[in-house]
Amino acid sequence: MSRVTLADTIKKYGATQVIHGIDLEIEDGEFVVFVGPSGCGKSTLLRMIAGLEETSDGRISIGGREVTRLDPADRGVAMVFQTYALYPHMTVRENMGFGLKMTGHRKQEIDAKVSEAARILKLEPLLDRKPKALSGGQRQRVAIGRAIVRGPEVFLFDEPLSNLDAELRVDMRVEIARLHKEIGATMIYVTHDQVEAMTLADKIVVLRDGRIEQVGAPMDLYRDPDNRFVAGFIGSPAMNFFKAHVAGDMVDIEAFGRKVRQPVRQLPDRGPVVVGIRPEHLRVDPEGDTHQIDLVESLGGVSYLYLVSKSGERTIVEDRGDHHRRADDRVGLAFDPEAAFVFDAETGQRLR
Repeated sequence: MSRVTLADTIKKYGATQVIHGIDLEIEDGEFVVFVGPSGCGKSTLLRMIAGLEETSDGRISIGGREVTRLDPADRGVAMVFQTYALYPHMTVRENMGFGLKMTGHRKQEIDAKVSEAARILKLEPLLDRKPKALSGGQRQRVAIGRAIVRGPEVFLFDEPLSNLDAELRVDMRVEIARLHKEIGATMIYVTHDQVEAMTLADKIVVLRDGRIEQVGAPMDLYRDPDNRFVAGFIGSPAMNFFKAHVAGDMVDIEAFGRKVRQPVRQLPDRGPVVVGIRPEHLRVDPEGDTHQIDLVESLGGVSYLYLVSKSGERTIVEDRGDHHRRADDRVGLAFDPEAAFVFDAETGQRLR
């Protein structure tokens, strides 16, 4: 069992608290991704699990064993960093087996573990090369292989793809997903890239200011966010938000210049709210005149239109089909009210 449990976990640097009472269960074999903006505490939380940061209060358990005060080497984890940290004078084979050599494992056992990791990561042709003869993606695979040979209970990844170019990041995402499927280990992965989070995770943990905003499967967070922060953070391009007012069961969206009926039970009787609509749920009305196209970003089968309303609000619309829309065209917008999310203007909480 490699279940990871965090109970009221806190981290302080002097009088400054950066992790605020995190409670989290990560099941055996799960791939869990920590996401959030820079400075939200995701890497700090990962390093606390690894033992590289001291836990100020609370408990951390791995495989049913409390490890809160244990040294990193005694926790049964292996960490892969964004920097490869390979020894330049050693071959791939030597880099992968070095940790086992230092802990007194026999050469035959080391060779067997390195060979198995090389097979999994398709590194067999590269075993006798040195790091300078490898691409960035190959170096990262060697770093992952070095973690595999240790046979950890839990793999920890701290933004491992951030130093790679776009094409290599896609390739390595596929490699990591395949690795998880093949070895079935518990993996905890930190990233600021929500595409990585959405494509890799069984479960996403969205963090802000050292607190958990929401935990759930990727599409559950996308379709059913608890608050405006999660709604705006999950999804690319980001959700559009519009100032609106409630009167009875009607919502008046200022940028649209019209009222829409909302299928929401908890609407306040009156007052300000925020309406969120994803770019793919908006439709262009070529006969309308409420928005001006500022920029057309064409990606082939889909285009993204960047619009500006008469009141200055900016909106992104996903536009499928060959419509030949151009900058400076004036259009209107339409949408299905059931695709809209309504949030409390003050607290940001979702009104359901």
